[in-house]
Amino acid sequence: MSKVLITGADGFIGSHLTEELILRGYNVRPFVFYNSFNSWGWLDSLSLELKNELDVFSGDIRDPHGVKEAMKGCNKVLHLASLIAIPYSYHSPDTYVDTNIKGTLNVLQAARELDVTRVVHTSTSEVYGTAQYVPIDENHPVQGQSPYSASKIGADQMALSFYRSFETPVSIIRPFNTYGPRQSARAVIPTIITQLASGKRKIKLGALSPTRDFNFVKDTVNGFIQMMDSDKALGEVVNIGSNFEVSIGETAKLIAEVMGVNIEIETDEIRIRPEKSEVERLWADNKKAKDILGWEPAYGGLEGFKQGMKETVEWFTNPNNLSNYKVDVYNI
Repeated sequence: MSKVLITGADGFIGSHLTEELILRGYNVRPFVFYNSFNSWGWLDSLSLELKNELDVFSGDIRDPHGVKEAMKGCNKVLHLASLIAIPYSYHSPDTYVDTNIKGTLNVLQAARELDVTRVVHTSTSEVYGTAQYVPIDENHPVQGQSPYSASKIGADQMALSFYRSFETPVSIIRPFNTYGPRQSARAVIPTIITQLASGKRKIKLGALSPTRDFNFVKDTVNGFIQMMDSDKALGEVVNIGSNFEVSIGETAKLIAEVMGVNIEIETDEIRIRPEKSEVERLWADNKKAKDILGWEPAYGGLEGFKQGMKETVEWFTNPNNLSNYKVDVYNI
């Protein structure tokens, strides 16, 4: 098996991807954000048996020398390291340029110099902004409606420019809203579940009318692996989404149903995005993923969403997992 570098391996999707690749027999080098606690993020929650299989590299995606050092000996790169919280991008936009655009440049430049055989760069459905038509295919215009989405548009274009200018073997995966175990409380589904799991019945949310195309993390992980192994994906942008649209309000009701509780929703002004920055509608067209990858969501449609939600609720309501979340603090 080839050796795979995963940047952002300590995060939500990255940790699931690392775990799955190890289970499939891949040789994996997780790139985690250096910190003085020697924390590997969510990788710390893996079994000892799996952790013993990891060749962990601690560094900073913003440092080109560290990125190149981490990439030596690897022939495939899954680049997930990114700042992703939209409210924090209002607060500190400069860090998004450094991490998301410059960090991606560091990965691409190192891959070019080391003759890596594949780079899968992670985009986001947020680059589309509010849908101009639905379902959203890969030809939909991109719109920077937040500093976060603008930085990801810049990173995507940098990746495509390396493919076109230097024939760097780049593919761009564009997951829609991924959810599941280990997700940060800055996201809406963990926000709802953790509030209810802690005994609250009046929960605080932002806007309820925007719609999202939620994608269970196992489906997203499979999309990454199929992108990494598909020659048809070279130079391509591919949506990974369930092709199922649901509003935030409807999502809250479904979670309450799965958890067997009645809820009252309270609007929290601090959670409301600026009017022109809110993405009102996201709904993925996943035909291209089916055509060139053979990828389809195992958790698609309403029934798939309910099943994914049951697995997510089961994980979050485990006291050992819930204790990692600050339920009474709004996480930007």
